[in-house]
Amino acid sequence: MSHSPSDQESAAPEYKAGVFQRLSLPDLRAHLLFWPIVIAGAGLDLWTKSAVFDWLITKPGAEYHIIDGFLKFVMRENSGAAFSIARGQTLMLVSVSVVALIAVTGVFLFGKIRLRLIQTALAMFTAGIIGNLYDRITNEGFVRDFIDVYYEGFHWPAFNVADSMLCISVGILVITSITSGSSGKSPHRQKAEHPSPH
Repeated sequence: MSHSPSDQESAAPEYKAGVFQRLSLPDLRAHLLFWPIVIAGAGLDLWTKSAVFDWLITKPGAEYHIIDGFLKFVMRENSGAAFSIARGQTLMLVSVSVVALIAVTGVFLFGKIRLRLIQTALAMFTAGIIGNLYDRITNEGFVRDFIDVYYEGFHWPAFNVADSMLCISVGILVITSITSGSSGKSPHRQKAEHPSPH
């Protein structure tokens, strides 16, 4: 059975509409939330690294106490991931960062994420990846860290703004997944678990 050209032309827009409906791309507000956070977060991370390092060079011992006995700014360079894991494995770390960057961006674009808080967390995670990835590529495999939290003889591994955004975003994602899991039961399941007294 043959189809007229007019039938084929009318079917084409319907097919395209169906494809975009299945993709379910984020709405405009999601993009206006996600991309500014990515740009601002990555920019803040890179600016603070440069500004603090340039400033600390002029300080005795290249460090400055913000809160005595608890917080100070230092100059550290880390060739590994968090807690110096995989130290010196620049190619592997860059590859992992690129894959993570593509994956997180893909989740935002095609993961049908509608909750603004999760979109914010994904944006912060993306910004954190970009900030440290830029350092690793342009600084001979090293990431600049300057925040040193300590108490007496114990020092938490030095970190930066990108690390902070990564940790905060992971915390948000974990909390939202737990809370949404506990509150996402269907009405039928809730009724079965808590039957009406009547």
